[in-house]
Amino acid sequence: MVRMFLILGLILWCEGISTQLWAQGGFTIARVKYSGGGDWYNDPCIIPNLLKFIHQEVGIPVAKNEARVSLTDEALFSYPIIFLTGHGRIKFSDLEVKRLRHYLTHGGFLYADDDYGMDKYFRREIKKVFPQKKLVELPFSHGIYHSHFDFPNGLPKIHEHDGGPPHGYGIFYENRLVVYYTFSTNISDGWADPDVHHDPPHIRQAALQMGVNIVVWALMN
Repeated sequence: MVRMFLILGLILWCEGISTQLWAQGGFTIARVKYSGGGDWYNDPCIIPNLLKFIHQEVGIPVAKNEARVSLTDEALFSYPIIFLTGHGRIKFSDLEVKRLRHYLTHGGFLYADDDYGMDKYFRREIKKVFPQKKLVELPFSHGIYHSHFDFPNGLPKIHEHDGGPPHGYGIFYENRLVVYYTFSTNISDGWADPDVHHDPPHIRQAALQMGVNIVVWALMN
């Protein structure tokens, strides 16, 4: 049933726009290339690993690789989900701010994951996109924590960083979650190959399962 709804969601997204998504062999996630000095390209294996896990668990057709887009690319609007990560500075131009706002208010979804050191820069730049809105912490009851796998206590803790509990924040537009931001956990590091961060198998599994939840929620909402 979930697979049927996800495929329907992808069909509805693609209707009337570029089919570049399917030209790559199936659903994929587009990584955002940004300026400012941060390593937007960090851990190139993470999205392919997540895509493989999504296909294994949900059954939708997926591409083998991530897409890469800047916020000024026309191809931006071909992807229902975009992903942003890094360790440091992020800087959006005025045009990028305008384009990201248009993308998010017309059906797109941004997942941002702090890989340590990105927090203050992401918060500054996303405030330019939605100056009247705040990043609000999502309650553990929110559907993103239960869309496919059940996380009754919210986000799993993947990497310690400065310690403390993990946090998941969101921005809503017309009651739809359009930005999801994870902090003090680094979910996407858990998608990496086992020999990259040497995470225990149960940690990698939790990270991949949370990744599936994020994608399922975004595509079904």
